[in-house]
Amino acid sequence: MIRTPVLAGAGAALAARSGLRRLLLARLRRDVTRLNAGDHDALLASYAEDAVLRFNDGDHRWAGEHRGKPAIEQFLRDFTGAGLQGEISELWIGGPPWALTTVARFDDVALAPDGRQIYANRICLVVRTRWGKIVEQEDFFEDTGRILALEVSLRELGIAPVDAG
Repeated sequence: MIRTPVLAGAGAALAARSGLRRLLLARLRRDVTRLNAGDHDALLASYAEDAVLRFNDGDHRWAGEHRGKPAIEQFLRDFTGAGLQGEISELWIGGPPWALTTVARFDDVALAPDGRQIYANRICLVVRTRWGKIVEQEDFFEDTGRILALEVSLRELGIAPVDAG
């Protein structure tokens, strides 16, 4: 015997999860569009005050662990200052809404002032949230050597890291 209320409940839960995924994807794409235009405020507002963003180590301006909103803001300012442009193409979610884990595919590219491409990479972002705020983010790259090459290109073009002041 099929229990209709159980099936209806399961269907509602699946629909709600799908709706949450679509909502988060739309919000992240909107925030990344603003980031691409040089405005990091909307994305920064998604982070908790004590959030941690981990980026691969190396001799580049984004290296290491960025703890707290001021450090993450500096990271985002360096992202926009370098002229990077990104796009979220996929998003997966797991866990309850108050302790959600998301995994996103993020592709980014940078162009020199003359229009030639100096960088392109594919990234997997793993993000943990608490009550809708990002508390931890770790970025994994298809090719971390490309970040080092980008840093060399930026230095050759005279594009310094953004001043923390």
